[in-house]
Parts: sequence; C-alpha cells; structure tokens
Amino acid sequence: MTASPRLAMDNQRPKKKGGEVLLGEDWVSPESVPDDQRDARPRGGLVALNRSPLARKIIIFNLMALVVLVAGVLFLNPFRDSLVVSREAGLVREAQLIADVFEAHGEGPGTGFDYGAVLASVELGPGVEAFVFDPAGAVVATRTGPDGTAGGRARSTVITDFLNMVWDGVSVVLSLGRQEAAGVDGVTLAREVFPAAREGRTASNTGHDPEGGTLFSVATPVVSGGELAAVVALTSAAGEIDALVRYEREQILQVFVVALLVSIGLSLVLASTIANPLSDLAAAAEIGRDRDGGKVSPGRVRIPDLAARPDEIGRLSVAMRGMVAALYDRIDANEQFAADVAHEIKNPLASLRSAVGSMRFVKKEEHREKLLDVIEHDVRRLDRLVSDISNASRLDSELVKEEEEEFDLVRTLANLTQYLGQQAGEKGVDFITDLPPGKIAINGLEARLAQVFVNLITNAISFCDKGDAVRVWARQRENRVLVVVEDTGPGIPEQALTKIFRRFYSDRPETHFGNNSGLGLSISKQIVEAHGGVIWAENIRQPGVDPNSEPLGARFVVGLPV
Repeated sequence: MTASPRLAMDNQRPKKKGGEVLLGEDWVSPESVPDDQRDARPRGGLVALNRSPLARKIIIFNLMALVVLVAGVLFLNPFRDSLVVSREAGLVREAQLIADVFEAHGEGPGTGFDYGAVLASVELGPGVEAFVFDPAGAVVATRTGPDGTAGGRARSTVITDFLNMVWDGVSVVLSLGRQEAAGVDGVTLAREVFPAAREGRTASNTGHDPEGGTLFSVATPVVSGGELAAVVALTSAAGEIDALVRYEREQILQVFVVALLVSIGLSLVLASTIANPLSDLAAAAEIGRDRDGGKVSPGRVRIPDLAARPDEIGRLSVAMRGMVAALYDRIDANEQFAADVAHEIKNPLASLRSAVGSMRFVKKEEHREKLLDVIEHDVRRLDRLVSDISNASRLDSELVKEEEEEFDLVRTLANLTQYLGQQAGEKGVDFITDLPPGKIAINGLEARLAQVFVNLITNAISFCDKGDAVRVWARQRENRVLVVVEDTGPGIPEQALTKIFRRFYSDRPETHFGNNSGLGLSISKQIVEAHGGVIWAENIRQPGVDPNSEPLGARFVVGLPV
C-alpha cells in the first residue's frame, strides 16, 4: 500500500489581488459543482430563507441589534427633554416681551387700562393662548393665536404610522399601573402659575388636556410704578410638544425603516456568501454518505472548489477536497494492493498444488524428497509473503496514529551500522560508515525510519559477495539531510530502475528465488514519503564513461527534511 501524498493546501489556493472580495455567487465554478447539487439548489444569488436556518439566524441577529438601538432611542426619548426646555425658554421670552409691551404702553397699566386692545396688537404663536389677570386673579383679557401647530410639519407614511401605532401600544403596556393626572384646560393651567407670578417672579408649569395632549404654561408679572399691575400668562397649543416629539420620532422611524431594509439586504448578501457554499459542501458530503443506502447513482463525490475564496470557507473547501482525494487514493491503493496480493499468492499456491498432486504418483523416495523440499520452500515463501503483506497493510494506519518525535539521526544510524556491520563481516563484505561527528535532529518516527535503513543496508549486503563493500554515509545540506547506502554489487538493471520501488517487484538471481516478497523497497518508499522525504536508486559509474557500460555498484539515496 502506498501512503497518500501530503496536501500542499497553500499552493492550491490562487492568489487574489488586494481588496478583491467575493460576494453572492462569485465563488461558484460551474464545472466544480456536482450536477446533483446544482439541480437541487435554488436559483439566484440569494439564499432561500425557508431552506437555510443559518441565513435566518444571520438576519435575525443583525436586526436585533438595530431594533434594540432604535427602541432604546425612542424609549429614552432624549429629544423630548430638549424640546420641552427649548419651548419653555421660548414661552418665557414671549411672555416677558408682552409684559414689557404693557409696561411701556402710555402711562402704563392701571385702572381703566384697555388690556384687550394692547393684547390684540401683539402677535402670538400658532395655537398659543394669552391671558391677562388683574392682581386679584380675574381674567381681564384673553386672546388665542392663529390656528395650526407644529404638528403640521409631520409628514407621516403608512410604515411610520404603523410603527408609531406599535410604539404607542408598547407605551401603554409599559405605563400600566401608573395613575394619569386629570386633564385641565389652558386657563386652569395658567391659574396654577398665577400665584408665583403675583409674587414677582416668572413661573412655568406643564399639564395635560382632557385628550392627553401636553400643555405648557408660563406666567410673568407686569409692574407699573413699582407695583404689580397685572399678570401675563401664556399657554402653549394643546399637544404642541407631542406633535414636535412625534415629528422627531417620524424622522427616526423613517431612518430606521431605511436602515432595516439595508440591513436585511446586506444580511442576505452575507448569508448567501456563507450559507450557499456551506450548503453545497454539506450536499456533497451527504451524497457520499447516502451512497451506502443506494439513494444516488454510483460515482466519485465531487466537492465544490471554493479555493478562490480568501476566507475560512475556502480553506474548508480545500481541506475537504484534499480529504476526499486522499480517501480515493487510499481506496485505489487498497484495490491495487488486493489485486497484487492475490496475484503473488497464486504463484506459491499453484506450485504447492502441483507438488501435492505429484506426490500421489511418485514412487521413488528421492523424488518424494525433492517434492517435499519444494513444498517446504513454498510454505516458507507463503509465510514470509503473508507476514510482509500484514506488515505493509498495517503500515498506513500506524503512520497516522503514531506521534512524531525529535531524535538524533546520527545516533540511530550508528547503532544500526554497528549491528549490521557484523552481519556483513560474517559474509566477508567490507562495511564502511561515514557519519558526521555532530548531531542531526529530525522529527519523525524513529522506529519506522530505522526500518527503512535496515531494508536498504540488508538489501545491499544480500547483493554483495565476498570481497565486495557496502558504504553508509550521511550529510546535512541546509534544510535537508541525505543518507546514502552504496554497494559494489552487480548494480541495478536499467529497465528495473523505474520499477524497483513497486510492490512485489523483485529482480534477483535464480538462487534467491522465493526468498524475498518484493515489499521491502515499497515499504521503505512509503515510510520516507510519509515523512515528507524522497528516495531514489541509481547505478554507480565512473565519470565520463559510457552510460551503457557495466556499473560499479548500486546507490540508494534517502532525503529527509530537517
């Protein structure tokens, strides 16, 4: 089995220009979306709210903040206080001006003074009631300003009228349990501030008319000859303050409606950039899950390619595509491995069947001994083959489960070469090591990498005869380390250089037939590549000689990242 290549996710994502943002359906690549998903997905750039809980949550959460903000502004009503203060100051100035007019008119107010004529000459604001009281509190003159209030400036709409109605209903609910004061008219409210004005100071008061409108009254004394001659009282139009507040509220609600529509639109766009691709990714994953139940036609699961998105969804798409690709590579490798195993096991089984069948007809003892040798050889071959196959089949899962640790590669090689050097010496093969004096620290699975070097060294020793030599050396080059195993054996046939790392491939002399499963170099390649390294084989030749000449030996090179 071969390990799936590591995913270089950063290299799979195309570079984007600065400031470029993908919205709506910009991420969709027609050839990358599976047909099953493209047919089932709603058309258009925005999401269907009835199909996307995520889109509904995004819109609701965005609107909640806006609604709370507007409700807080309306509930706190900061502009009402400022309007009351402003209107109070305006009525106070207006009342003082009218009092000044009375004091400056002729000889000044007194007995027989025509307050009504003077009051008629004064211009009053819309809806303002003016009262003139004598020192005893009797009304001696009254006048009302022209019709019309500030409420005429309010330009209401159907939407804001509806929102105002809702707000009034909420206000009624919030005001439950409060006792409303009885309504009063303008003259009654003016009489309430008369005592304070009679004492020589300007006073003001607020109240409500029988219909609930807000009234505002101001009273100021008229002094003539150092004595109180009269009191001028002004009362604002009924509901004038309420009309001004309503007008301001209308402006806020109109802005709120616009902000609401903009927020919904932006939320839909945001939701489409999140919910649509996630929906397609989920649909692709569900298709792969449901295939076990036979709900869809067989075929490879195609994850949408969203690598162009510079966000987490793009990363998720790249990761899912890499995972699916790795799974299919693993499936293909397993299928190929099963086919190779079946093929390799058939050979010794066929030989065993032939030998066992021949035993029934052989009469001579020497022939029976030869057949028993063949049977014993094939059984050992099957046992070795099954053991190697078992180790190879477990290797993938073990490489994933085991934790990588930092270790000293020089120390590992030194321990291995010390042991394997004795094995080479017993065969009469010179064993040479050339390792750097310092430490070379790498991250990986020490036991598995040691298995690679054992395979390479024992393989080199097996091809050498007495008088040959095996050399193991290592060098560090910047961000990588090279471990080289050389021998002076017969070398590698040129046609085998591209096949030598294949499973079950073996090119050995007749005398070695059946002694190797052909999985050693394949396993070594799998382990090295799982560590992000490379491994290759080549023949050793003198520089400048004919490439077709006999090699001086074979060389295996392992490159590992440091």
